[in-house]
Amino acid sequence: MSSVVKPSEILPLRIARVTLSDRAAAGVYADLSGPEIERVLREQLGPEHEILARLIPDHRDKLSALLCHLCDDEQCDLVVTTGGTGPAARDYTPEATRAVLDRELPGFGEAMRAVSFAKVPTAILSRATAGTRGRSLIINLPGNPRAIGECLPPLVPAIRECLRHLRGE
Repeated sequence: MSSVVKPSEILPLRIARVTLSDRAAAGVYADLSGPEIERVLREQLGPEHEILARLIPDHRDKLSALLCHLCDDEQCDLVVTTGGTGPAARDYTPEATRAVLDRELPGFGEAMRAVSFAKVPTAILSRATAGTRGRSLIINLPGNPRAIGECLPPLVPAIRECLRHLRGE
């Protein structure tokens, strides 16, 4: 059974992808993780969805403010972050996300760690989480593009179902 969603199965979505990286935001290197999120989502959900791209430095308060803006003002159905989920001193993505959530959905992070742990034992260091804010679903992904390609596709059925619930379907 394929996890690829047929375009007719889901209304056009407004999606935001947010990369958190001090070095990519400073232009030291290119953001590869954000484009990987976009590639996977277009492959899995279809090409007709609008995707907003944001790249910001690792900063807790800036991320919280941006998440609120994307959910409340931009009315994004789905906001996917990448980066800042590890144990390093500047990794604040889960805390910034939890600060703005109405409801946490820890199963997303648990599923990603399970998928990744089978390949990389250090994947359990990821603190990625997910949850809802209003009618928006926010998901934290790891910062590694390869990990995004492994973790995001298995989440698509749950993403689709969650968005249906948030729309009241």
